[in-house]
Amino acid sequence: MSRREEYEEKTERLLEPVAEANGVSIYDVEYVKEGGGYYLRAYIDKPGGVNIQDCENVSRALSDRLDQEDFIPDAYTLEVSSPGLGRILKKDKHLQGCIGQEVEIKLFKPVDQCKDFTGILDSFDSDSITILEQDTHRNFKRTDIAVIRLVLDF
Repeated sequence: MSRREEYEEKTERLLEPVAEANGVSIYDVEYVKEGGGYYLRAYIDKPGGVNIQDCENVSRALSDRLDQEDFIPDAYTLEVSSPGLGRILKKDKHLQGCIGQEVEIKLFKPVDQCKDFTGILDSFDSDSITILEQDTHRNFKRTDIAVIRLVLDF
């Protein structure tokens, strides 16, 4: 397990009781380096969406727990937010909740001279994701997918 994965896993464990106490669910946790700094991001959700007060309450409580545990030696910025409307679908639970919805898939390498595909999320398993694109099922290896996210429909 990488250092990043370890930090994310430990943070998620600390976040579980905080999220429950605040009536929200954990969507994802990520620890990333951007620019010259590290960011620890917790994405929370609830039916109807989260508001700024939810984010503030969870941020304060999680920050206190992180200070107590102090397992991340690097300086970092803690961010707590909603996963947003065009949320990235990283985990199986994210994909399962979006079956039948329109998604955008970006590939690492082109297939049929194209790296971007949009369609209805039809199914997935541990190795692949299938979308319905204009009455045609398209199957992609998960290892070929750079990112999959919900399509914003305005």
